[in-house]
Order: sequence, then structure tokens, then C-alpha cells
Amino acid sequence: MNFLNRLQPLALLVMRLVLGAILIAHGYHKVFGGFHHHMDMVGSLGLPRWMAYLSTGTEFFGGIGIVLGLGTRFFSLAFAIEMGVAIWKVHFKNGLVGNGGYEFPMAVATIALALLCFGGGPWGFNFGKGGGGPSKARKG
Repeated sequence: MNFLNRLQPLALLVMRLVLGAILIAHGYHKVFGGFHHHMDMVGSLGLPRWMAYLSTGTEFFGGIGIVLGLGTRFFSLAFAIEMGVAIWKVHFKNGLVGNGGYEFPMAVATIALALLCFGGGPWGFNFGKGGGGPSKARKG
């Protein structure tokens, strides 16, 4: 099964593209027209309303960064934290599955955690750092 190790860069790319697409889709309507509603919702959770700027930026601009492979670990950490707060403040009371459950936020937070730990892989604009994560061959 060692041949599967050669697919790790592809797996990291797919995780980046999927997570980035989800983030962009969730942030798009906040950036282009629904920000005030989002700010009201954040305030209704007992959080400072200015935190809506953080979540909107994380979702939309962080999603773009993750798709491109720019700041993958940074944006993945920010999104994992955001999903932790979303689970705690919004979804947990609804249970794991069902309407408003926390299965989806938990799944995307897990993808973000994997990208945080392994990096975005070698296929992306990572400022010439040569990728990262498990795809780096052991020299020696």
C-alpha cells in the first residue's frame, strides 16, 4: 500500500479545493450583500458584533487563499477556530445529525485541521517554500 503515499499531494490539493470552495460559498453572500444580517446574527450569539468581520474574512478571503495555496495553515487554523465557535454557539444544541446539527461544521473543521497539520501540499502558490507536509521526500 506504499503506492498510496504518492497520492498524498493530490489528496492535499483535493482537500484544499473542497474546503476553499465551501468557505468561498459561505462567505460570498456575506461579502456581497448580507453582511449586516451576519453581523446581527453574530451579536445575537452574545459575541461582539465586530467578530463578523473576522468570520467573513476567514470564509471568503481565507477560502480564496486556501484554494490558491496561500497561507493554507493560517487560514485553516482560523477556520477550525471559527467552526469550533459555530459548533459551540449554534449547532451543539441541535445534536450531531438532523436540522442544524453539527456534523457538517465538524467535518469541515476536520479538513481544516488536516490542512493545518500537513500543510497545503506542493501544488499551490506557497512563496517557493517547496510545499510541505508528508509529500516531501526523505533525503538521505
